[in-house]
Amino acid sequence: MKKKVAIVGASGFTGVELIKILLNHSEFEITTLFSSSGNEKIEDLYPALHGVFECDIQKADIDKIAAHDLVFLAVPHKTAMAFVKELYNKVKIVDFSADYRLSLHNYEEYYCPHIDIHNLTNAVYGLPEYFKEQIKTTSLVANPGCYPTATLLGLLPFADMVENVFVDAKSGVSGAGKKLNETTQFVHTNENTFAYNPLRHRHSVEIKQYSNLDVAFVPHLLPVTRGMLISIYATLKESVCARDILLERYDNEPFIRIKDKPVDIKSTAGTNFCDIYVAQDKNKLFINTSIDNLLRGASSQAVVNANLMMGYDETTAIPSIAYIP
Repeated sequence: MKKKVAIVGASGFTGVELIKILLNHSEFEITTLFSSSGNEKIEDLYPALHGVFECDIQKADIDKIAAHDLVFLAVPHKTAMAFVKELYNKVKIVDFSADYRLSLHNYEEYYCPHIDIHNLTNAVYGLPEYFKEQIKTTSLVANPGCYPTATLLGLLPFADMVENVFVDAKSGVSGAGKKLNETTQFVHTNENTFAYNPLRHRHSVEIKQYSNLDVAFVPHLLPVTRGMLISIYATLKESVCARDILLERYDNEPFIRIKDKPVDIKSTAGTNFCDIYVAQDKNKLFINTSIDNLLRGASSQAVVNANLMMGYDETTAIPSIAYIP
């Protein structure tokens, strides 16, 4: 019998990407969609689903959510912890927000006061290549952010070997979500690229916490719908072969591809892959990574985590063919 799955926050970009993946899952069945307001039909919000998956979106209700085997919380920070506080130990949870990714100090410095401090220690950070065994036994996964996912996968193999780390990060506009603002309007983003929140972006503290490095992080917005490109510059403290380190660390990891030339966003768009390229010149190190910000940076990584939590092969139903051309 398939596991009953609920999605809270189904109307957002990551919510609909989650639906697309789960519709092809052999072990999961989407039984209910929820949002803060309800009274919508998913096929009205996303007409491409008409005739494929048609479902009313209900107003979120704790008892109804708890009746499922698994829930994905595709909701903003602060909103997520209000749900987790009531749902923990009743249903397995994959949380897309930042509410359980950080230490209490880091979270409250960059976000807001936390109302569910107890469960901070119960959550497992959902970066499968580094926390796979812990994910298998937890009831609460904190799904990493898109910028930290792409940055950490490139940086962590060298975390003990580098200093003076600078991260130049670029994301497609979908990373900002559906809410309109001046920055994401077509007339502003089209044929334009710019930095935002330099050195104080919220995701920078997530990168620092899990790498234990003082990272200078500067994000930029690209005039594309989806995709993420990370360029990491660092100084090596010792003589190593960087490519060999990558190949050894990610041997047998199904969603990491070590490339022979700098990466691009089209090759990972629509997949859960993280492509990584590395170059070095004596003690100078360049690491280049690419992911789909909506998939590996959110929804497909969430399903990988759910697969591990529920005892299934991590690759089940995970997209692996990029959009072509």
